[in-house]
Amino acid sequence: MVGVERYCVVTGGRGFAARHMVTMLIKSREWLVRVADLGSGIMLEPYEEEGVLGEALRSGRAQYVSADLRDKAQVIKAFEGAEVVFHMAAPDSSINNHKLHYSVNVEGTKNVIDACVECKVKRLIHTSSPSVVFDGVHGTDNADESMPYPSKHNDSYSATKTEGEVLALEANDKNGLLTCCIRPSTIFGPGDRLFVPSLVTAARAGKSKFIIGDGNNFYDFTYVENVAHAHICAEKALSSGGEIAERAAGQAYFITNMEPMKFWEFVAVILDGLGYERPSIKIPALVMKPIAQLVALTYNVLGTYGMPVPQLTPSRISLLTCNRTFSCSKAKDRISYTPIVSLQEGLKRTIESYSHLRADLTKT
Repeated sequence: MVGVERYCVVTGGRGFAARHMVTMLIKSREWLVRVADLGSGIMLEPYEEEGVLGEALRSGRAQYVSADLRDKAQVIKAFEGAEVVFHMAAPDSSINNHKLHYSVNVEGTKNVIDACVECKVKRLIHTSSPSVVFDGVHGTDNADESMPYPSKHNDSYSATKTEGEVLALEANDKNGLLTCCIRPSTIFGPGDRLFVPSLVTAARAGKSKFIIGDGNNFYDFTYVENVAHAHICAEKALSSGGEIAERAAGQAYFITNMEPMKFWEFVAVILDGLGYERPSIKIPALVMKPIAQLVALTYNVLGTYGMPVPQLTPSRISLLTCNRTFSCSKAKDRISYTPIVSLQEGLKRTIESYSHLRADLTKT
């Protein structure tokens, strides 16, 4: 048990990256951890029941709090007595629902900031996204934080994440609250319910053989434990006081594994590791974009009649074919961030964690 009872809160604490964050905080033994999320109670996976989270919940070193960020009273209750808030809650980025994204990413973030001020929370580390600088068309080559927000975002998730980031940065030094924003690039790792499962679904449908574009576009990926580590680095910098805290606060930071890799090679390594066909047939983006635009127009007309949300949008074509790399120099300099798990090791752990989705297990 920690000597002094210091509470921190992780919002969206049952999300993908947030689960790793909670585990890392518990393991540090520096904090009593409040896991805040939408559910009325916490349902643990078997591995969690037997692991550090289950043990921490039983011993009281962690507790679960049901809180909807859209209800300020619930947020205030969750934050009472906390010294630090890691604001990691966000809706699914693949769902283009402006009302949902605005209510959580903007109004929810307002409530988080107001609750921090009211509860005299000292530090707020806000999870943002590199999408805040993406215009839906142009890629980024080793972009740093001087890159401005685009005049127009291509989807509601990116637009509302930008508004939320601005709110968090503007709240720095408000009634003694120190804030900063973490922008992790393309998170992957065990427990991801979107990226790897969608790759496997495509592979099983025979769609994984295709590469959109020339296949030479580079990406910065971030292993999920490095994302959690970056948040802890930020918190430690803000809590250091003096010049370190002054330089760290009120800033946004790109976070990556610092090992750019061709996007389609990354996909190939995961698929190959799980026994599926590597992508090899190249389809030019110029061929795919008009098809995606046609599908988008069709959805605009038929969406209200039950047509499923299209997965291949013009914006997604851009994402799959452009470079998307970022500089971590500022994070290294101001919050002392460097990755703790290499890309190769992260890929190995990820592939091992999805052994239940291996191709040979589906053959009859």
